[in-house]
Amino acid sequence: MLKELLLKYGCNPNQIPARIYMKEGNLPLEVLNGKQGYIKLLDALNGYQLVKELKEATGLPAATSFKHVSPAGAALGLPIDPVLKQMYFVDEELSPLACAYARARGTDRMSSFGDFVALSDPCDLSTAKLLAKEVSDGIIAPGYDEDALEILKSKRKGNYTVLKIDENYTPSPIETKDVYGITFEQARNDYRIDYSLLDNIVTKNKEITEGAKRDLLISLITLKYTQSNSVCYAYEGQTIGVGAGQQSRIHCTRLAGNKADIWHLRKHPKVLNLKFKQDLGRPERDNCIDVYLSDDSHEVLQDGVWQQFFSESPEPLTADEKKEWLKQMKGVSLGSDAFFPFDDNIKRAVKSGVTYIAQPGGSIRDQLVIDSCDSFGIVMVFTGIRLFHH
Repeated sequence: MLKELLLKYGCNPNQIPARIYMKEGNLPLEVLNGKQGYIKLLDALNGYQLVKELKEATGLPAATSFKHVSPAGAALGLPIDPVLKQMYFVDEELSPLACAYARARGTDRMSSFGDFVALSDPCDLSTAKLLAKEVSDGIIAPGYDEDALEILKSKRKGNYTVLKIDENYTPSPIETKDVYGITFEQARNDYRIDYSLLDNIVTKNKEITEGAKRDLLISLITLKYTQSNSVCYAYEGQTIGVGAGQQSRIHCTRLAGNKADIWHLRKHPKVLNLKFKQDLGRPERDNCIDVYLSDDSHEVLQDGVWQQFFSESPEPLTADEKKEWLKQMKGVSLGSDAFFPFDDNIKRAVKSGVTYIAQPGGSIRDQLVIDSCDSFGIVMVFTGIRLFHH
């Protein structure tokens, strides 16, 4: 085991020297392959904490797709139905752990391009085969099957980062970081998020399904490792929209809601039936779908252009068709890392099918927000715990 790991540079190439190290003892990491970067390691360590907590809270294998110190998506290892398989470009049977990663990456495939993967369980062959097809920068897990490791070592011309973490490692209860030469110190946020956090239902509607409780836990644990302000939409065992790092709460809700809408629109038959050219790569397909669903769809639909991406001319998805399709979305869970100061967040959330909300509470306008939830029949839980992460 290493006491320190030297890095090529820090956040930017001019930030030299750079390293990670332990003040006491050895690093709980083993480098099995590839080169390590400063940001990659931040993603790795934040991501692993997230999936470790998801596994502890639910008992299911978990995965996350991290980019720039926030999760693009996180999920549990639940089965994937034929529609999700088509959405996520999966054409084979997957292990539960591989299902978790397919779902996590499927949250926001555009943002997951070049992600860092974290797994709660040892990486198996099924997950490695899935990763071999995706553009990814690295992976962290508590172990690797031999055949899985062989596949991962071949990615990126042999430079794919593969990290093994000691699953029994316990960090110090106090953490520090330096900003402008000044050291900040605080107790590590080791608050345990579990089902007991969902007991305080403050709305008239108190009917909450077990699936919704699970999804609220997913959203809250995801938010614990998302740059604040942040809001997360979750549905059927996975995140479907993460809004990170916004200064305004409503902007978080809109950003995450827009991502959730895109996720749902990708289920539309017109999207599923797009006839891509056989030689078009996954990233290009993701880009095409993103543009196709945007207000600039003409950029891939106009004659002389669509032929670059499709074997058949696609049918446009009209604004009315999008609106009608999104009306079908119900039963979505939403978590917020801090209280909602205004009911505009509720009005935006309901447009993306939100039926269940978990937030800390504590605003002087709590009653206004509760009344808004009541008007829509939403179930809202006050957790009493803020989850800021910086």
